[in-house]
Amino acid sequence: MHSSRTDCLARDAADPLAPLRDAFALPAGVIYLDGNSLGARPKAAAARAAEVIEREWGNDLITSWNTAGWFDMPKRLGDRLAPLVGAQAGEVVVTDTTSINLFKALAGALAIQAADPRRVAIVTERSNFPTDIYMAEGLSAWLARGHTVRLVDSPGEIPAALGDDTAVLLLTHVNYRTGHMHDMAALTALAHQHGALAVWDLAHSAGAVPVDLHGAQADFAVGCTYKYLNGGPGAPAFIWVPARHQGAFTQPLSGWWGHATPFAMAPSFAPCAGIGRALCGTQPVVSLALVECGLDVFAQTDMAALRAKSLALTDLFIALVEEHCAGHPLELVTPREHARRGSHVSFTHPHGYAVMQALIARGVIGDYREPHIMRFGFTPLYTSFTEVWDAVAILKRILDDAAYDVNAARGAVT
Repeated sequence: MHSSRTDCLARDAADPLAPLRDAFALPAGVIYLDGNSLGARPKAAAARAAEVIEREWGNDLITSWNTAGWFDMPKRLGDRLAPLVGAQAGEVVVTDTTSINLFKALAGALAIQAADPRRVAIVTERSNFPTDIYMAEGLSAWLARGHTVRLVDSPGEIPAALGDDTAVLLLTHVNYRTGHMHDMAALTALAHQHGALAVWDLAHSAGAVPVDLHGAQADFAVGCTYKYLNGGPGAPAFIWVPARHQGAFTQPLSGWWGHATPFAMAPSFAPCAGIGRALCGTQPVVSLALVECGLDVFAQTDMAALRAKSLALTDLFIALVEEHCAGHPLELVTPREHARRGSHVSFTHPHGYAVMQALIARGVIGDYREPHIMRFGFTPLYTSFTEVWDAVAILKRILDDAAYDVNAARGAVT
């Protein structure tokens, strides 16, 4: 490749997205390559939190449900998020956690499929994010109607796993370990050919890669806001139910926020029309308010520009690691092909956890996933080309000097 740090500085100077970095509070001396796990804090978030706590809650008290728009926030934020995933207004709400929303989406999909008693299988990948599998297993057991979870070991096995008994194809668009990105449109079409519905987890897609849910004719989708969307740790997730399914969409978490007239305080549940029926209980207002700070930054660009930079950053990282760290036992597990790559890059190393801890100690923050996988996330809103160069230079020194502790104690979060 023969790139230099000077070349990277020139690319940063010419980068039209570079000014957006100023919207984030990034600590000096840190190269943050973990936005795929927790996005950086928008600078505006601190002031927004203070406004909610001091004025809206502290001064205006309960009246803020009306005067500050707290009550409508899940839908309003959903409408702002919708264009980032190819959805339409009135189809997304920001609420609850990804796991809870996945439970709702799966329950809704299985309810639609209940008219055909043959359809009892949920097909997903063994390498899917564990909570997705757990939720599918838990829902299947709770329904006690013969539902099963069928796991496949590679994307190539998905076609053979689909059949007349398939109710739902559940996939994460970008694999959390490898960064492999599925062809959403092709796999959704395949599911439909077998009479199944397609449920997509966009946790590693939303805000990172262009997503066109309507173009793909997907059936349901969920995702989180605390990764590439920079909503804050544990920020509320989102659920998408297209207009064509909303009339038939039911889910068992029938809380009062999903009621047609919640303040009528009726003793029986009647779901509201539209996407509001995906809501459950009272919303976490402070956390919801911070999600908007991240969405404000996205309003200053578009997904095509972000995708172009993401690919350029990941291309550079892969090339530099393979050029400068040759001879070390690193194996790329992320697809090289642009059409199959998300916005993070994963390499394995026999001592991956120890190497990652050494990187973090030197100010390069990525993370680790079993087995032996070092993950590096590239967030186009604030990651620079020069940071990619510097991160690889530090990785090279660590590997050349074997400057890592193979007995490093593991934290609760890796």
